[in-house]
Amino acid sequence: MADLEAARALLEALGFAVTPLSAQVTQDGPAGTSNRCVMLADGYLEFLMPTGATPNAARLRKSMRRYRGVHLACFGTPAAEEEHARLAAHGFAPQPLVHLQRRVEDGLTARFSVVRAAPGKMPEGRVQYVQHLAPEAIWRPAHLRHRNGVLGLAAAYVVATNPVRAAARWARFMGGLPRREGQFVGLATDRGKVLLGTRAQMRALLGVAPRSPGIAGYALTCRDPKAFANRCRKSGLKVNRHFAVALPRALGGAWHLVSMEKE
Repeated sequence: MADLEAARALLEALGFAVTPLSAQVTQDGPAGTSNRCVMLADGYLEFLMPTGATPNAARLRKSMRRYRGVHLACFGTPAAEEEHARLAAHGFAPQPLVHLQRRVEDGLTARFSVVRAAPGKMPEGRVQYVQHLAPEAIWRPAHLRHRNGVLGLAAAYVVATNPVRAAARWARFMGGLPRREGQFVGLATDRGKVLLGTRAQMRALLGVAPRSPGIAGYALTCRDPKAFANRCRKSGLKVNRHFAVALPRALGGAWHLVSMEKE
């Protein structure tokens, strides 16, 4: 994400409540990144921008040079240290646990423990686990009052040259069991799924997709997908027959709009 203000303006025009700009800090000092989030009843969307000269910011800039779009997939965990040990046992050589925090409104501090695989172990992007240590600081009523009927994050779409082989690796990372789901290979989570397919398959569904390996976009559950699709069209965004929205550079990737019944 190169311009968080452009992202904020577009998200608000689409009816989202967006969190204030926030600089991230680790146990070792500034992370060199800032973010804005869209908090949802199920999950959240993070829009991240490199702002400093740290190794963390350098990795993000390198990813953005590969393609403009989605580079992060994050799974929740109640026990970051145990997740770290599990990933180490399964060959993902996780980096040292990162403890992030950022100030939010009313003097509160959001705090997280993050588990990241070693570079290259999950080549599609920054695929990680997070333990929210102060969820009440970020899932705040004001940030959940969206005007567009979007309820949650339902799926992540992953581009792979060999989806079956990639799904086996994602299954080890997630502790899940891959299953055929239409033309894709799916991995279920407690509140959603990961769907893996080729670039051609993802472009047929979403309209856009990066080269493999990558993350093409994600599915949003909506009270009324058709109504939100019309809102997107009025903002100048292209919506295809599958209710997939190709996002501009300010956001990147694609949204697939689905109803609660379909998930």
